[in-house]
Amino acid sequence: MCRLLGYLGLPILLDRLLCQPEHSLIVQSYQPREMTSGLLNADGFGLGWYHPQRETDPFTYKSTVPIWNDINLSSLSRYVESGCILSYIRSATVGQALDLSNCQPFVRDRVLFIHNGAIKNFRQTLYKPIRDRLSDRIYQSIDGTTDSEHIFALFNELKNQGNLSLENALHKTLNILAELANKHQVEIGANVIISDGSKLVASRFACGNQPPSLYWLQNDPTFPKSVIIASEPLFIGNWQPCSAQSIISVGEDFEINIKTI
Repeated sequence: MCRLLGYLGLPILLDRLLCQPEHSLIVQSYQPREMTSGLLNADGFGLGWYHPQRETDPFTYKSTVPIWNDINLSSLSRYVESGCILSYIRSATVGQALDLSNCQPFVRDRVLFIHNGAIKNFRQTLYKPIRDRLSDRIYQSIDGTTDSEHIFALFNELKNQGNLSLENALHKTLNILAELANKHQVEIGANVIISDGSKLVASRFACGNQPPSLYWLQNDPTFPKSVIIASEPLFIGNWQPCSAQSIISVGEDFEINIKTI
């Protein structure tokens, strides 16, 4: 069960989110508080960010080592500054390969994507039904084997087909996953955070079970004019639990909009 983190606000050094908080992602990797499966997040990590002055694709840094064991992260995070950051730590599903192709964030068309949850028995259940819904171009873009990347592929297919907003594409993706879950009688957990550099869109969603934990924090005194979305609170503050079966959208004004799925 992975742990997620998304930030949209005034530009900050990555270190302030990744390393400094008392319950940072580094701490959550070996001492999570709200995981419902697994004990550690030791199967790699990744982060993605957008340059505040460049209209380029987002930058990513990924590794298959535990986040606490990466010798480059401390110096990197004290150098890089951004106003839009996504990061995650991985607890791999049994049987999934520990390689960079399965490491998040996934990127396509300036969109960063991270996922926490699982499609139960993915290879035997929704692997083919999801792939059957993809165009050849999106199908061929899948490099790894995870359910996460296939959910992102479905999202991209739907977004491109209808020229949809991030919110509407995610909503449609989750509705299709729910239909497939019901048809194939399979459990799904789909906490997702997506960004295009100017907004954050997240979901707390599940079929057949309880969704993983997810919280949001707006305009904390230590992070003014910002919103943080995280699987677990990073520090003491006015963290609000995201409602189950909901989509949370954060725009450039840092206002939060919550919609029930």
